[in-house]
Amino acid sequence: MALRRIAYRYYERRLANALPSENLPRHVGVILDGHRRFAREQTNGEYRASYEIGMAKLEELLEWCSDLGIKAVTAWVLSTENLRRPVAELDPYFDVLVELFQRLPQLAKRLNFSLSVSGSIDLLPPSLVLAAKHAVDRVGQVCAPSMDVNIALCYGGRQEVVDACRSLITDLLAAGVAPDDLAGSIDAGGLASNLYAAELPDIDLVIRTSGEARLSGFLLWQSAFAEFAFVDPYWPAFRKVDLLRALRDFTRRERRFGA
Repeated sequence: MALRRIAYRYYERRLANALPSENLPRHVGVILDGHRRFAREQTNGEYRASYEIGMAKLEELLEWCSDLGIKAVTAWVLSTENLRRPVAELDPYFDVLVELFQRLPQLAKRLNFSLSVSGSIDLLPPSLVLAAKHAVDRVGQVCAPSMDVNIALCYGGRQEVVDACRSLITDLLAAGVAPDDLAGSIDAGGLASNLYAAELPDIDLVIRTSGEARLSGFLLWQSAFAEFAFVDPYWPAFRKVDLLRALRDFTRRERRFGA
């Protein structure tokens, strides 16, 4: 095991040193998939243990991205569809997410990142809503952050587009646009400015773990021209080398912003 760790560290350094910093993605989106399967295979079905490992891994990911100079990270930790799962699976996850948000302000201070939360959080237990809002408040307005971190919590891509449309229409009406003129006043720029985290740049690279090759509605608007990396490890088993490989492959691609 010791030799294996040494070999991985050497390989990680080689990958990291070979990355052209000028070609790295500005904004990386990560779909944290595979907690339940990891629990069944690695933690004797103990969901909480799997969730705890996964959220510790998220904190590691933020450190890795900070060290590499990635400017923005969006991590999808919970979808609206996840709320259909049994209480026995959800309740321990809610508790672990509360603990994550309690730790994030200290990590934000150390790594100098801003923090935002995107999603329909009003659907979540009050304790989790309070923890998320409190974390964002504690981080506050970071002056010249080295990285922007967005946590997609109870997030659904279709709902985000619907909410953006509603918000844009409300703004247009408030600005005095007549109802008959609304359709002609709706454009891509207006919708984009009303997305949950409108201040962040579009996604350049989406990484999904657990071998699943689909977006499941993740940042549908923002990922229109993104590159995708579907990796095999379950999220709690995700390694720095997996991130570095995804970044290496991204830097080797010739990006095209058309059909």
